Amino acid sequence: MQSTAALLVALVAAGGPVLAQGEDEAQSLEASEPVMTVLERWAEDPDTVFDATEIVLDELQFIARPLVVFADSPADPLFSEQMDLLLDRIDGLVTRDVIVIVDTDPDARTDARQTLRPRGFALVLIGKDGRVALRKPSPWHVREIERAIDKMPLRQQEIRDANG
Repeated sequence: MQSTAALLVALVAAGGPVLAQGEDEAQSLEASEPVMTVLERWAEDPDTVFDATEIVLDELQFIARPLVVFADSPADPLFSEQMDLLLDRIDGLVTRDVIVIVDTDPDARTDARQTLRPRGFALVLIGKDGRVALRKPSPWHVREIERAIDKMPLRQQEIRDANG
């Protein structure tokens, strides 16, 4: 049985509607309202999980650290486990400018899938410089991901800058 968080992410990844009760009014917004870019949406709500079909990795360079969770299906138990781990401690990732991206459709041929070439389940962390910093074939705890990020030179510079 999948968790609620994993089902929510699976619905988003599959392109299905995710509306809470009472949000029907949001569907009736005028079409003339400007559409926010992925970066604008991420800046407004940094704990949002984005579908890989919306993302061009090069646009995130020096702005965010993409954390891409790949699977061949949203029903993959490793995918569900990873998403539960991420969503339980997303605040630590937000602090480190991580944008969480899911790709559960190999047929979609997304930029992330074509660039990173995963096989089955994969967890890939990309640094702000655009280089792959971490590639794992099994789920990882957020604490381990945070440690990997904190060892990156650019992150160490961010910490020094924040401390004055």
